[in-house]
Amino acid sequence: MSASYRQDLPPAGGFEAVKYKRNLPLRGPGALVILGGVTAFCSFGFYRIGLGNIERRELKREKTWARIHLVPVLMAEGDRAAYHAAQRNAALEADVMKDVRGWTAGASVYNNPRYRTPDDRGL
Repeated sequence: MSASYRQDLPPAGGFEAVKYKRNLPLRGPGALVILGGVTAFCSFGFYRIGLGNIERRELKREKTWARIHLVPVLMAEGDRAAYHAAQRNAALEADVMKDVRGWTAGASVYNNPRYRTPDDRGL
């Protein structure tokens, strides 16, 4: 029994090279690029905050001056309303107390000649 063996040999030109190195793609920008981007982004944010603070301060100043200029008008309106309320109260008092001898409608029941606003008297 004579068998002829044929040995398994590599192909002509050899086998393909074994790929043992990791082939990783680039994973994004470098650390300095990221640091520069974050720094630029934060700088822009702080700049916008500064502009917002300036505008908010100006609006607060404008609101304060508007209130300062409106106080006399509001006080005059309050005095006018208090005067009309006092006139209505005096007319009602005169109608209710018309049968009481010696009663003067609208006269102060307090013994203090100093003027006090209705808010000060607790009315």
